[in-house]
Amino acid sequence: MRRFLILLLASYLIPLTSSAQSWTADNGNGTYTNPLFYDEFSDPDILRVGDDYYLAGTTMHTVPGLVILHSKDLVNWENISYCFDRFDFEDDAFSLRNHQEIYGQGIWAPCIRYANGQFYVYSNINGKGLQCYTSKDIRGPWKHQNMQGRIYDLSVLFDDDGKIYAIHGYGEVKCTELKPDMSGPIEETERTIIPEGNAVGEGHHIYKINGMYYLISTDYKPNGRTLCSRSKSIWGPYETITITADETFGYHAAPITQVPAGERYRIGQDGTKFGIPEVDKDATACTNIHQGGIVQDQSGQWWALLMMDFHSIGRTVTLAPITWKDEWPMLGLEGNLGRAPRTWLKPNVQSVAVPQQQTVSHPAYQRSEDFNGKNLGRVWQWNHNPDDKMWSLKNGRLHLQAMPAEQLMWARNTLTQRAIGPTSITTVELYTKGMKDGDVAGLGNINVPCSWIGVVKDGDKTILRCFEQATNDTIDTIIAIGNTGKVFLRLVGDFDHDRCHYEYSLDGATYQQVGREMPLSYQLITFQGSRPSLFAFNHKGKKGGYAEFDNFTVEEPLADRRENIPYGKTFRIINLATGKPMIALDHGMVHDTDVDDHSKATHFRLIDKGQGQVILQCEDGRYVFVAGYGLAGDVRLTKDESKAEVFMWQDYLNHEFMLMSMKTHQYLGKSPTTGSPYSMDFPGADPARRNGAVFRWD
Repeated sequence: MRRFLILLLASYLIPLTSSAQSWTADNGNGTYTNPLFYDEFSDPDILRVGDDYYLAGTTMHTVPGLVILHSKDLVNWENISYCFDRFDFEDDAFSLRNHQEIYGQGIWAPCIRYANGQFYVYSNINGKGLQCYTSKDIRGPWKHQNMQGRIYDLSVLFDDDGKIYAIHGYGEVKCTELKPDMSGPIEETERTIIPEGNAVGEGHHIYKINGMYYLISTDYKPNGRTLCSRSKSIWGPYETITITADETFGYHAAPITQVPAGERYRIGQDGTKFGIPEVDKDATACTNIHQGGIVQDQSGQWWALLMMDFHSIGRTVTLAPITWKDEWPMLGLEGNLGRAPRTWLKPNVQSVAVPQQQTVSHPAYQRSEDFNGKNLGRVWQWNHNPDDKMWSLKNGRLHLQAMPAEQLMWARNTLTQRAIGPTSITTVELYTKGMKDGDVAGLGNINVPCSWIGVVKDGDKTILRCFEQATNDTIDTIIAIGNTGKVFLRLVGDFDHDRCHYEYSLDGATYQQVGREMPLSYQLITFQGSRPSLFAFNHKGKKGGYAEFDNFTVEEPLADRRENIPYGKTFRIINLATGKPMIALDHGMVHDTDVDDHSKATHFRLIDKGQGQVILQCEDGRYVFVAGYGLAGDVRLTKDESKAEVFMWQDYLNHEFMLMSMKTHQYLGKSPTTGSPYSMDFPGADPARRNGAVFRWD
């Protein structure tokens, strides 16, 4: 459907303020809050070499490919390398030529290792087999070897006897030796080490710890779980247990894009009947933490870095402490094994000589870009291999030549970066003077379905167009850009709630929304989350003109979390499950009361104990403490501050939180159905945050 509107520039004012604040897990008080990055980082594999940590992740069809991050403390990360700049295959599909594509394919599930004085990164490329990248310097350059073979989603172990093993397969897990020169697998060595039927999945991470072989893997049937298998021999037999399940941190599964059968290769065509169903907020699916690796820090503590399928952001990475129990690496803390805190103490690596610039909180990427440098920032990736003759950085702007394409998903030289949550505002200046008839250029979201806002040149007309592929809806606005040829385009995303909309401005101050608030989804078609994108193409099949982009900015309104814990305030605690406030009873227990109750017994304050730890005090002077085993009725009130329970504040943004006991590692909560008073025996939040353990302060 196409609607032509002539709109006046008068709506609402959104100040364009530039902020350097970007999401970082580091809370600045000795604690961190998951996720480590509020943007996509799939299939994480972790490696420690000395005092340095390296994290490798999937990049699918985008380039540069195989991203590597570096950290000194497992919390603050920096993007330092990619294993390759472009896919070095001539197939049209890697470059979006002749209607060939590799959406949802490309390179994925890497394994990073260090041996023989060099780094190894292994990964699979669909249709090309196993790939190996090696370098003595983590920053590259990297040497590429195509090992071929049908080994994918693998983990590699350099064993003590000099042999090199690859663990791979889903359900039926196999082990294959690799040739020392990385020229390929030793095919005749392949053996099944865990037969089908043992509830083991994929995403393997193999380790040898104290002479025992440990295999961390993940399963998706019927929902995500992280497993550990162990054996005294690489060849088995293995015994397997679940080491974490149901830890969603209070996030439900996202709506998943549905495409009718047989329409996989219509991905770039308009008119596809996409479905984005209502989500089941009580479902876990694969929102829980699952696939990833483990690592031991310098103090001897072990940690797991696992991913979770996180709404329209894509897949994010979490950091969880490991507690060894009966020689099993259980996720979580003693007293609550299998679950993990959203907020916890940072790894104890203070004794390490860390450069000053690494000790401060900082994000993994610099997202905003003025295009004044000689090279693009590390955060940028191209959608498939670009044609390097058709783009440049010139006079402080990004210059994109318009090549023929009928739709955004087929547009070559589309520059993308990962969307950042929980909310973000992405703005760019578009210069249109170089555009020709049929050219389309603007700011979009590469996802399935996709959407965009941009300028279309139709003869002598300049049209502002907003397109939504989910509904095949086009909204055209005839605009008069003026002599500068400049228009400001904006994408406003609320990724926690899976929605976004587009805006435009001619002066950079007053912005007008175009189109509706669009639903966003999680999807396993491209295997990537939402990606803000800069593009230029010619929809009339011509070799077009060019578009220029400048001052790409990303603002993150919720990144500054310093005021999230209500120190110095008196507040009520509302249980999300019941909507009722907490009350300190004269009888000496904690219960709930009517919504309109604002009595003194419903007023609480925090006493800061440092490093995110607090005690809870009623305004009448009594403190919350726990007697016995934390069952209903064991949560009581005392005038003796020394008996007060110490909690780790678990921040959920927007005034929502949980309270975790530092003694038992269980959570304070109240059943929404039984009528019992508060207890201290909740293992964590459920996906919908309505089991009684999540609160809101006001």
